[in-house]
Amino acid sequence: MAVKSKILIIGPTGATGRHIVRASVEAGHPTYILVSNTTGTEIPNKPELIATANPETKLELLESFKSSGVTLLIRFFPSEFGLDVDRHDAVEPVRQVFEDKARFRRQIEAAGIPYTYICCHAYTGYFLRNLAQVGCTKPPRDKVSILGDGNIKGAYVTQEDVGTYTIKAADDPRTLNKIVHIRLPANYLTMNEIVSMWENKIGKTLEKIYIPEEQILKNIKAASLHLSYVWALYHSQQIRGDAVYEIDPIKDFEAHELYPDVKYTTVDEYLDQFV
Repeated sequence: MAVKSKILIIGPTGATGRHIVRASVEAGHPTYILVSNTTGTEIPNKPELIATANPETKLELLESFKSSGVTLLIRFFPSEFGLDVDRHDAVEPVRQVFEDKARFRRQIEAAGIPYTYICCHAYTGYFLRNLAQVGCTKPPRDKVSILGDGNIKGAYVTQEDVGTYTIKAADDPRTLNKIVHIRLPANYLTMNEIVSMWENKIGKTLEKIYIPEEQILKNIKAASLHLSYVWALYHSQQIRGDAVYEIDPIKDFEAHELYPDVKYTTVDEYLDQFV
């Protein structure tokens, strides 16, 4: 039996990192995590949607990791997950963050550091838990606001599945110096398709309010920093179509094609918990 490779995870208590740690342990890898000396402290005034999607505290996570055999290393490094920062048309305040991440990629490449970039796009916990309704934590049952015409495809995935795909990619020589895109066939949907799916589940037609791009841009400028960032993320995917692009077969892979054996959670299955 082949010896499992060691896995080092940076940012293990974050919204995505926690699931990568669990996936690594479940896959049987000797797992190590980098943590800072302040890991036991919580982010003040954490947005309700984020807190709802990630209920465990950092201390609880660390205790859980240690009990499952994970080795803790005291240190700190940044990490990146999200859309492909080299393929976007986002507006501020999101644009600057994406451009900073792109510059970090260039530094990695220039230094000759081996890498695999994971582009996971929209987490179900943030984009589908509330059907992208700003300020809500549950799917609406009366009326729904839809950005633009609702016909732009977005890519949705659970954080648990991101963890699974990440660990598979980390142990796969095919992904060396490549980009893995998590755009799963059953989860590559327009907001109109998702709303229709939700209506079928609850047996009710929702009142639909379509918000034009001009109004969304006004909302971004008028909102608080946190809400403007959320509006800009929704705008990136649902208006600008930043999950819609052709991949380069020389440097890109679709996760579902690399790992067809992974049984991922579909949007349809994810929404069942809210019925």
